Amino acid sequence: MSHWTHHRTVGLGYLALSMIAVAVGSPISWAMRLHLTWPDWSLPLHGSILPEEYLALVTMHGTLMLFFVLTVAPQSGFSNLILPAQLGASRMAFPRLNAFGLWLTSAALVTLLAAFFVPGGAPISGWTAYPPLSASSLAGPGQGPGMDVWLAAIALFSIASTLSAVNTLTTIVKLRAKGLTWQRLPLTIWGWFTAALLSVLAFSVLLAALLLLFSDRHLHTAFFLPSQELINGVLLQHHGDGSPLLWLHLFWFFGHPEVYIAILPGMGLVSMVLGNFSRRRPVAYRLMIATTLLIGLLGIFLWGHHMFVAGLNPFAGTAFSISTIAIAIPASAKVLSWIATVWRSRPQLTTPMLFALGFISLFITGGLTGPILAQPILDEYLHNTFFVVAHFHLIMAMAGVFGLLCATYYWFPLVFRRQLSEPLGKWHFWLTIFFAYNTFLPMHITGLAGEPRHYAQLTGLTPAVSALLQSTLPLQRYITASAIALGFVQLLFLFNFVRTLLRKPNASSNPWNATTLEWAPAEVFESTQQLIVSRDPCLYSADGTELFPQWESDSTTAASNRE
Repeated sequence: MSHWTHHRTVGLGYLALSMIAVAVGSPISWAMRLHLTWPDWSLPLHGSILPEEYLALVTMHGTLMLFFVLTVAPQSGFSNLILPAQLGASRMAFPRLNAFGLWLTSAALVTLLAAFFVPGGAPISGWTAYPPLSASSLAGPGQGPGMDVWLAAIALFSIASTLSAVNTLTTIVKLRAKGLTWQRLPLTIWGWFTAALLSVLAFSVLLAALLLLFSDRHLHTAFFLPSQELINGVLLQHHGDGSPLLWLHLFWFFGHPEVYIAILPGMGLVSMVLGNFSRRRPVAYRLMIATTLLIGLLGIFLWGHHMFVAGLNPFAGTAFSISTIAIAIPASAKVLSWIATVWRSRPQLTTPMLFALGFISLFITGGLTGPILAQPILDEYLHNTFFVVAHFHLIMAMAGVFGLLCATYYWFPLVFRRQLSEPLGKWHFWLTIFFAYNTFLPMHITGLAGEPRHYAQLTGLTPAVSALLQSTLPLQRYITASAIALGFVQLLFLFNFVRTLLRKPNASSNPWNATTLEWAPAEVFESTQQLIVSRDPCLYSADGTELFPQWESDSTTAASNRE
């Protein structure tokens, strides 16, 4: 197998793309926060940020972080690094297709970043790109070439993600080691498997929606456009009589499963990390498999709760509300299993364990506001306010990032044969969770005060609006300071990462005493042609001092049979 098609190379390539997206997307968020807090603030080498430029920053920040960080890193990056080894395989099912997906994703990122430099700049319609404004270049700067570039980038990304998902599914189904039955699969694999199933469905629908929107923009169709519309004083006539509501249905059919594509791999990892450092099998293991699949299934049917204010039939609104509340049942079952796994176990509070516990904390905190937004009558007031921003960032963005950091600290010794500094890692955890909560919890308050999420500034508006939002300015300043501090804390992780890579290998082959196959000694794979799995994952003795790994060779099996 070529080095360039090796799954570890591809996985590191995906993670490198995510790091680039973070390096661009995070400063964009700081610029947004500074402008929102001090509208007269001038960006160095640029000057004052205009309202349309603020909307362009909103669009690019959301697109970069949601697609190229929260989707790419857990589902394509870490799955390529770890999945084959956890299955007892030496490669992904389709190595060349795997590498092609990486190059397509790279092209998508380059295309997206090019939107900053085309005439008119980046699009201003947000990462949701609602028509009819996203379908006309008359809607404002960035809605011409910038919007076309955005459509091309996300189309490339959708194709790449679908190919990656097909590869993941085929690898899990076809390349499992002998004896590695479905019930013996680590919960990390169940997370990747369910997210891949969702990816095939969701990104296929998104790609179709993108093609329809492109047709409306350039081929004179009217899938999402009414027969007449007035944009910037210009009356536009269209040959058909489409509906922007169709875009909302297609986009959110992708958009809500996307939440679980980003979070399910983290759920699986957290379950295994808790079991590892609590030295016990995750409680209700089969139920945890079922809840993973159930969350994926229910996640397909929730898209309408993003559309409560879009004029849905009241009966449809009720159905989407009930299904949204229903998904709290398997999610709560997972939380109870996590708590029961740790309960009275004397867990080892290593850095990966701390980030796993932080994931649970953020998932619970963000999830508590989910049933509130699931009520159509409450959502009518809270929709498109900073309350939604707080909910979304806690349960998906921050919980997702904590899952990624947990994976990095946990699997770093496996990939690089070096172990990140535990003292620096613990400082990184406590400072990160402190500033994460200080950044996003206050947004609930500003949202309840009625602060809209896409306003470029809160002062200088009509007297009534200014009077309403003036009271939130002190909190806005606090949120801005905390957000900047949250970003700078990550330099501690970067220092730990680089310093460790520059040192000589210092990690044992299994520093965490884990039992899943990726930690098997190299000779286990090299000494036999067939790896045999005879145990469930996360099996330890009652006192936690002895581990029972999943790997077992032919020779070992034969010897035990002779005895």
